[in-house]
Amino acid sequence: MFAGKPSFFYRRLASPLHAARAGVGAAWALALTAAALGLFHPLALLALLAAVLGAGFGAGVGRQLSRALRTAAIVAIPIVLINVLVSREGLTVFVRLGDLGPFGQGDLTVEALVYGLVVALKVGLLILIATLAGLSVDPDELLKGLRRLSFRSALTASLCVRMIPLLAADGLRLAEAQRTRPDGARTGPRARVALLGAVVAGSLDRAMDVAATLELRGFAQPSPSRPASRSGAWSRHDVAFVCSGLAVVAISVLGRLAGSFRFQAYPLVEMPVTAGALTLCLALCVAILLPFVDRLGIEP
Repeated sequence: MFAGKPSFFYRRLASPLHAARAGVGAAWALALTAAALGLFHPLALLALLAAVLGAGFGAGVGRQLSRALRTAAIVAIPIVLINVLVSREGLTVFVRLGDLGPFGQGDLTVEALVYGLVVALKVGLLILIATLAGLSVDPDELLKGLRRLSFRSALTASLCVRMIPLLAADGLRLAEAQRTRPDGARTGPRARVALLGAVVAGSLDRAMDVAATLELRGFAQPSPSRPASRSGAWSRHDVAFVCSGLAVVAISVLGRLAGSFRFQAYPLVEMPVTAGALTLCLALCVAILLPFVDRLGIEP
């Protein structure tokens, strides 16, 4: 009944990012995260946003990323509003609200609005990058790589990741059961709390069953170290995404050091748009999207 809704859980798809090994995909996502955290110039952040959305469509998860973008927009609105109402460092006033008592003079400035938009854009980028990584990086393969460090921790984390879709399915089934009640479905905070309580109670019962099953299978006993999951030579997709991540970090650092991505919000907005900044933004998009051009050997 929920087949029409895009799933937010990992599925092996025919894309270069899915074809790369999980460690490489996670490192590539971390490089994008570092760029999103390190850059403040709005033009660079918008270029990064466009590239991440393009990467989502290249990985076959564009619909899910579009839904995540709507969620990020909902999160961004209060960030902008709070910064505009709280910040008092800007000089360009566009609205005067008068004396707000303990909050001081209510002057809304352009600088506070711009900085709030920049922070909201960075938060939205982090949400999109995390969504892209969660949909395109195999969690089981990624956690198997940690077995040499701690097998029990990797097993626990893998079980937690596997339980998330089950919890989501339980919530959907219980919500559907609520809607079929003869007296109609209850709404409001109390209904949500009751639904959450039912999901938590079911998860605790499932956790006891899983623990008993693992104990019967001998997981409670010491076991020798297990080898890493994937071995052998790296594929060209692995090399492409490693080079892409390094290029993204290098372009971000170069833009900051050269001053092309210089940004200052207070006391006056300063964000020069130069030919160098435009060139680096284009290079940033190319570095992120270029690995998705190679479509050979991506079959699931």
